[in-house]
Amino acid sequence: MKLTLIAVGISALLMGCSTANQSNQQSAPSGGTSITGNQLQKMNLSYPNTRKDDVTDSYFGTQVADPYRWLEDDMSSETKQWVKAENAVTQAYLAQVPSRDKLKERLKVLLDYEKVGAPFKEGRYTYFFKNDGLQNQAVLYRQLDDGEAHVFLDPNTFSEDGTTSLASIEFSKDGSLVTYLISEGGSDWRKAITIDVETMQSVSETLTDLKFSDISWLGNEGFYYSSYDKPEGSELSAKTDQHKLYFHSLKDKQSEDTLVFGGTQAQKNRYVSGHVTEDNRYLLISAAVSTSGNKLYLKDLNEPDSELVTILDNTDSDTQLLDNDGSTLLLVTNLAAPNKRVVSVDASQPQPENWQDFIPETNNVLDVSTGGGYIFASYMLDAISNVKQLDKSGKLVREITLPGVGTASGFSGKKDQQTLYYSFTNYKTPSTIFSLDVESGESAVYLKSKAKFDSDAYESKQVFYTSKDGTKVPMIITHKKGLKLDGSNPTMLYGYGGFNISLQPAFSSVTAAWLEQGGVYAVPNLRGGGEYGKAWHDAGTKLQKQNVFDDFIAAAEFLIAQNYTSPDYLAIRGGSNGGLLVGATMLQRPELFKVALPAVGVLDMLRYHTFTAGAGWAYDYGTAQDSKEMFDYLMTYSPVQNVREGMNYPATLITTGDHDDRVVPAHSFKFAAELQAKHTGPNPMLIRIETNAGHGAGTPISKTIEQYADIFGFTLYNMGVKVQ
Repeated sequence: MKLTLIAVGISALLMGCSTANQSNQQSAPSGGTSITGNQLQKMNLSYPNTRKDDVTDSYFGTQVADPYRWLEDDMSSETKQWVKAENAVTQAYLAQVPSRDKLKERLKVLLDYEKVGAPFKEGRYTYFFKNDGLQNQAVLYRQLDDGEAHVFLDPNTFSEDGTTSLASIEFSKDGSLVTYLISEGGSDWRKAITIDVETMQSVSETLTDLKFSDISWLGNEGFYYSSYDKPEGSELSAKTDQHKLYFHSLKDKQSEDTLVFGGTQAQKNRYVSGHVTEDNRYLLISAAVSTSGNKLYLKDLNEPDSELVTILDNTDSDTQLLDNDGSTLLLVTNLAAPNKRVVSVDASQPQPENWQDFIPETNNVLDVSTGGGYIFASYMLDAISNVKQLDKSGKLVREITLPGVGTASGFSGKKDQQTLYYSFTNYKTPSTIFSLDVESGESAVYLKSKAKFDSDAYESKQVFYTSKDGTKVPMIITHKKGLKLDGSNPTMLYGYGGFNISLQPAFSSVTAAWLEQGGVYAVPNLRGGGEYGKAWHDAGTKLQKQNVFDDFIAAAEFLIAQNYTSPDYLAIRGGSNGGLLVGATMLQRPELFKVALPAVGVLDMLRYHTFTAGAGWAYDYGTAQDSKEMFDYLMTYSPVQNVREGMNYPATLITTGDHDDRVVPAHSFKFAAELQAKHTGPNPMLIRIETNAGHGAGTPISKTIEQYADIFGFTLYNMGVKVQ
């Protein structure tokens, strides 16, 4: 059972200023009081002198300058000095924000509660994750039957500063052995440690240099994992584009591991993974060149010398194994089904022409899991969960009654489990864990959240607004009850809009801190996401990427038109692909926003594919080398290339990590340099660079508190809102 560690910590999803002439007579946003004009005087900012080089690239006969190319070299002493200088300017500014310390203390209170994850059974033991409150990392506990729980793994002991995290963990089928992956400094590169669960002693050498890897056990003999060859130069930014699947036998050294797939030019793919069925009979290999679409292969492990059988030889669909019953395979696919379906097929002839619908496609996007001998079909209805329980034949057993409108997740486990667990949450409701008796269908509260937040004082509702081309887009808006719609409410508009990722409502104590200040929190489900299936995703990719920005801009215009807020009180935030969203929209419509908060953003669209695994994002973005049409289109919105001279942009706080090897920090560095060089006006153009930190996953709680105290303090200060 593989576990990613986000259920009991701060959400790894990154959410999320101008000081113009504001007077004492300005009306205060709801829940705050106005700051005096003297307090809002422009802070003296002197940005570092960022060297400009005469570097140009030619694209289809067009010369494009790239004066800050040198900032891409994360190994150079000059880049390191630039980072120190920028951080010094940013921290000097933030130190003068009067609400920073107050927000930090409030975030500590909101995050200081016991967080416990759903239990899961492995071998003789029951395991669960728990964070006592402000521990940097969640701790894995175990107990035998009804006995006392004891610490099994404590990631807080992995490093003194809490920056080495437990990235994932996978038990062998009988639960006697476990392999866990650790991430150091937020990097995507992992180490794999394998131990005996009884003795806690290592049973294999530590594997190094795994990346974007699952662990899948074959009995107790060993496991499959994935990695790239170690890149030349910087491992944080050098390109990696040939993923390989290996089998590690516990008795062998890593140098002796068997290369299973990906070693030839014909098998060259950017993402490769292997999965062994629960009965150890089959190995399924998925291979992809991009983040959407995969090839699929099958190997019969009962016949070690058997050849790979091709199920899909193209990347026109996303197809994965759900389960097997003997030689009958159940596959989840969007082939000829944009909203996904489940098909059954015999392993002897597993190609699409032999597929039979097991769970047919519907008008709603399907996610599916198994546990207790049943199948659970979770549908998204306008980004809201609806869950149905099916038997082995695909017949409806019951619809699971959920406690409200929100997001339900879980519903998975081993085939012989009588009790499964699921969580339910929305933007104003802390996550509650429920137990589900799979035979009776009865749910019961297993663990209620201890979050220090009064949900009853807030309301969350879904609205639909019209984008530029007439498309209806859903958005969930959360705020205190009794909010006055007078245009003066500080509002955080958060978005993503890409990679088929769906933003479903979920509680965050960090967001709670914003809501407590009288803030409005609004999340639209933009095109490019997966809320309405493959068609919705594709409508926000490549030559249609502007649709995503238009949807976000229309969300802002809706909030303003409905008097939730106004341009003086509107902040936009997004991370990764959402950082691109913020960067593009703040440049296209600077007058709409007071504050822009791009986090770990993809901001240089001409060169993103030259770093680490960035070329795998081409399904969503296209590349500047694809065609003149694609290059011209990218040039219309790429943030680094579209900062204009003499513009008054919103107050901007860019955030990134110096160890981010997914979206390398050079994106943020170059964008900051462009803004600082060309922006005109009093608004700050700052970059906050977290050291020894990556793309976001595994961030210690201590750093999370500091980061959001800075982000919210910066935002409210530039809106003229005094923290309560």
